[in-house]
Amino acid sequence: MVALVLLVLIAGGAVAWSLLRGHEDSPLGDRPRATDRAAGISYAVPEGWKYEDKGLVDAFTSTLGGKGRDGTGAGMVVGRGGGIPESALRQRTEAAARSNAEYFYGDCSWKQLESRATTVDDRPAHTVLLKVRDEDGPAGRLRMTVISLPGDRAAFLIGFSGPGDAAEGRLVDLVLESVAVES
Repeated sequence: MVALVLLVLIAGGAVAWSLLRGHEDSPLGDRPRATDRAAGISYAVPEGWKYEDKGLVDAFTSTLGGKGRDGTGAGMVVGRGGGIPESALRQRTEAAARSNAEYFYGDCSWKQLESRATTVDDRPAHTVLLKVRDEDGPAGRLRMTVISLPGDRAAFLIGFSGPGDAAEGRLVDLVLESVAVES
C-alpha cells in the first residue's frame, strides 16, 4: 500500500512539474513572456524585441517587434475576435491572411506557401504562411495563426519578417510556437 501511495505521489509530482514548467524546453523558453489579456494568450519575447499594448488601432490588442539584421525588422500583431467553428478555421484564416497582406503591404501579390491545422494548448488553430511581393519585388513573409478559444472567441497572431532574413522569419515562427492560452 505504501508503495502505491508513493507511486501516485511521484506520478502526480511529475505531472505537476511538467505543467508548471511552461515552455522552458523551447528555444525561447528562457525569455520573458508577454500576456495579452484582451486576446487571452501569452507568448515569449525574444531578446531585443519590444512589447506594446497601448495606442494601437482597434483591431489589435498588442504588438511585438525588433530590427532584423537587414534593418527591415520583424514582428507581430495580436488581436481577438468572435468565435470561429473548427470547421471554418482554415477558410477564415486563409482569407484573413490575404486581407492582412493587402492591409500591411498595400498593392501586393502573394503566394500561399503553407496552410495547416494545428493546436495551441490543445485548442484548435490554423496557420497560413504567405510570401508577399510588391512592385519593387519580394516584400516579406506573413504568417497568420488563428486560435479558437473557449467562450465563443478567437485570438489571432500575424507575424512579419523581411524577404531576405531567414533567421528573423524563424524567430517569428518561434514566437508563434511559444503561444499559450491564458485562462
